[in-house]
Amino acid sequence: MTSSPNDWQRLFDGEHRIRQLESQVSEAKAGHDAAAFLAAIVESSDDAIISKSLVGTITTWNKAAERLFGYTACEAIGRPVTVIIPEDRLDEEPAILGRIHAGDRVDHFETVRRRKDGTLIDISLTVSPIRDGTGKIIGASKIARDISDRKNAAQHQELLLREMHHRVKNLFAIIGGIISLSARSAQTPADLATTVRSKLLALSRVHEMSLPNLSGDESLQEKSITLFQLLSITLAPYEIDGARQWDLKGDDLKINAEKLTKVALLFHELATNAAKYGSLSTVEGRLDVAVAVQKEWLELQWSETNGPSVRTDGEKMPGFGSRLEQTIAQSLQAKISRNWRPQGLNICLAIPVQILSSS
Repeated sequence: MTSSPNDWQRLFDGEHRIRQLESQVSEAKAGHDAAAFLAAIVESSDDAIISKSLVGTITTWNKAAERLFGYTACEAIGRPVTVIIPEDRLDEEPAILGRIHAGDRVDHFETVRRRKDGTLIDISLTVSPIRDGTGKIIGASKIARDISDRKNAAQHQELLLREMHHRVKNLFAIIGGIISLSARSAQTPADLATTVRSKLLALSRVHEMSLPNLSGDESLQEKSITLFQLLSITLAPYEIDGARQWDLKGDDLKINAEKLTKVALLFHELATNAAKYGSLSTVEGRLDVAVAVQKEWLELQWSETNGPSVRTDGEKMPGFGSRLEQTIAQSLQAKISRNWRPQGLNICLAIPVQILSSS
């Protein structure tokens, strides 16, 4: 039997159609594989990835979003995205949706969001429009990254810089006072140089001791010092002609190395204020420190006499030093009070013994 041209044409068309179908199946399979691959990436991402409709309804929610915000996918999908936005930032959502409607992308927008338990978290947000096959915008995808550690590190760095600035200013003020006091009793320039040099060396020791450990090593853990040793080093610069302007008495106590920096910095602040404003700023001034361990508390009386006249209305000296002092006292669970007496300032400091001595 001979085949007609029409038979050959039908055969050719059939084979062509089969190849088209095979190609479509391959493309569909490739598209399915790509979609599955993309879904796997989204699900395993360390960043929270969320999609929402153009009215702000959550449509997808990956595992990282569950970890970051505390809601499961079942709890989040179908709810408005405002469930994770604090009340004072609700105006951000309409602005973001407005940019998405316009086809714009929001890059690295730093903001605050709220977890399921109500706690707030700093995040960096990137929002992009989602388009369908025709290019029409049908929603938005959000990538949220936790930046709390970075924010905390920046705040810690700022605190250290402020502390450094505060320390430098105080050191200049104290050095000026040391030179002035030493000059009153020095007989020769050589005597003045010797006296000032010895006081500055003592001052540098306590300054170095109270520096925070920024190296990341364990060298601080190896230090061991008692309360009286620390106070003696702190107050060593304040002597007139070899005679101490201060006296220590009472119970001594070994300080836990982990608390040494905070305790040293606290006494450094007290001594600094006494040298700038109190009894250690004059030749006739006197400081008496009495320590008593009463069961669970260490009680310290810091009594200044014969210094310049002080305010008696209880007003504190303002500034970063006072705030730093209060911050340190709180971290040591300490109680601190001041009594502005006519003869001089009296400070009562109480610290739990366990805080100071436990390892």
